[in-house]
Amino acid sequence: MEEFVEAAVRQGFTAYGISSHAPLPFSTFWTLNRTKVPAYLAEFRRLKKKYKEEIELYVGMEIDYLNPEQHPATDYFQHLPLDYRIGSVHLIYTPAGQIIDTDTSPENFRKLWKEKFQGDLRRLLETYFEASMRLVEAGGFDFVGHANKIFYNAEQSCPGITEEDWYKKKLSDFFVFVAEKGLMVEINTKAYIQKGCFFPSIRDWKILQELQIPLVVNSDAHRPELIHAGRAEALQQLKEKGFKTVMELREGKWQEMPIV
Repeated sequence: MEEFVEAAVRQGFTAYGISSHAPLPFSTFWTLNRTKVPAYLAEFRRLKKKYKEEIELYVGMEIDYLNPEQHPATDYFQHLPLDYRIGSVHLIYTPAGQIIDTDTSPENFRKLWKEKFQGDLRRLLETYFEASMRLVEAGGFDFVGHANKIFYNAEQSCPGITEEDWYKKKLSDFFVFVAEKGLMVEINTKAYIQKGCFFPSIRDWKILQELQIPLVVNSDAHRPELIHAGRAEALQQLKEKGFKTVMELREGKWQEMPIV
């Protein structure tokens, strides 16, 4: 954790948030184990005190919607002393009740919908959007993490599928629901260097603009050297498309900051 803080200080950040993938009901290599949460929070408190003269630090978690028992609004996550919570969907249930991870390589994603969804890509995508809608309905978080990230794998599997009317309606309905609930949406820059895209993609930003959904620009870095990767490009693109502000956590509260 300290390597990320040191990188943020070096790169001139005045505020920085750390958000591990939250615990799931089963063990994975990419999520924080629940037994490690006290240590995670204790280490954050140490760093916040150590670097208080150099940078504002905030602690959060990226919390998956999985089912009615596992989502950001559960008592466990609501009672953790977090500064912010991110709501995301990575995992969905197959028709047979098996849990699969949609946030995978295009090759593995193609294998999943062919084997676990009997070759029905549309059904997999609809299942993803159903889980996304349930995430928003449950609430308990500040902003949606990498909304519509699945579009990249979907397009790699079946070019043009995300331009079909049913898909665009699913996406539009989702963002309308986000707006109704008063949530923010993340512009995730993680894939920009490698894949040249943001999540949600630039073509989705018009809906966000029309609905006046507040935006948070994040790198979702996973590595200290990438904490600023793609952020400048995203902010420039937002500015060119007429967005005036983004949301930032400052002085303990979310504030609207001008894009300069």
